[in-house]
Amino acid sequence: MGFREPMDVMDYLPEMEHTDPEVLDRIMTLQQTYNPSACTAADVRRALDRDYLTPEDFGALLSPAAEPFLEKIAVKAKHLTRKHFGNAVCMFTPIYTSNYCDNRCVYCGFNHDNLITRAKLTPDEVETEMANIASTGLTEILILTGESREYSDPDYVAMCVATAAKHFSSIGLEIYPLNSNEYQRMHDLGADYVTVFQETYDPVRYAELHRGGNKRIFSYRLNTQERALQGGMRGVAFGTLLGLRADWRKDAFACGVHGYLLQRKYPYAEISYSLPRLRPCSSHEIDDNAVSERNLLQVALAYRLFMPFAGETISTRERPTFRDGVVNICVTKISAGSSVRIGGHSHVKDQGDGQFDLSDHRGVEEVRDALRGLGLQPVFNDYVRTGMRP
Repeated sequence: MGFREPMDVMDYLPEMEHTDPEVLDRIMTLQQTYNPSACTAADVRRALDRDYLTPEDFGALLSPAAEPFLEKIAVKAKHLTRKHFGNAVCMFTPIYTSNYCDNRCVYCGFNHDNLITRAKLTPDEVETEMANIASTGLTEILILTGESREYSDPDYVAMCVATAAKHFSSIGLEIYPLNSNEYQRMHDLGADYVTVFQETYDPVRYAELHRGGNKRIFSYRLNTQERALQGGMRGVAFGTLLGLRADWRKDAFACGVHGYLLQRKYPYAEISYSLPRLRPCSSHEIDDNAVSERNLLQVALAYRLFMPFAGETISTRERPTFRDGVVNICVTKISAGSSVRIGGHSHVKDQGDGQFDLSDHRGVEEVRDALRGLGLQPVFNDYVRTGMRP
């Protein structure tokens, strides 16, 4: 498949499945009308007093006016987390199987134009990597690839899922967006949830950051979670990459509303939010410090009050002390023993370069012990897939 650059970030390519624009249109309308600076302390207090928040209440919690209230918001967030999730914190690890990518995202180490060591695991190497991960006791895995249908086509992804199904009871995908029938195929093989980062919900900034490749199609990417649910996935995760010189408050607002709207449209769906901040990589031109840890904490707390039943995931992009802090308040899933290199969980001959730099290099046992030290319950398995292969 050749390299294609559509004129407009809303233009679908012929092979892309069209989705009802209802959710996209609603997100864009709410984001355009959201003005963080217009929120007041009274708006924040009103949101704190409510059991069920409107998008307007959620916006207040993300606003500058909410910053003096973070301690009170954290108290309520922790109460809601314990009420709905108890002390349980799920553990998982990602596996990167290929770093070939067709996209030209200016902030990403996998950028098609970056001069990095490219690699793709063979089926035998995928088996070795997954067996090594399973030996740590983890039963949940997240499969990632660079976004290339040429090097990681659906058949390759299906092979990775089928291999994972021999070792893990819960399998997630964080790959290029698929059509609903392709998600159905992955679900039939054992995958059960899909993560997609929209990166930014600002179409203008999105076009500036995504200069080529299929990822440039803003609307197709935004509708990915809905296609995944239509393909039978039990859960979907949402995220914005905070720090892209877009308005992080408006991006977090749009991301939260995205999950909220799909939850209302698909009540059975398990909704989760990821909390990634930009990290250094082989080449990007973005300020890594544009969003502080305190800003990220505000986003995590606002998600919890707005969507009390939604999961929240904190990645190894963040420092161990920060990860342990937020997991003791509102985060419900944490990665451990992570590697962003291709073949990073074993000693394959040709390892590929990673996507970004990690901040937390702790192994599975270290993260498990840290959770126990906080009085939390590390959970290696919170989902049992029927028909799991022996």
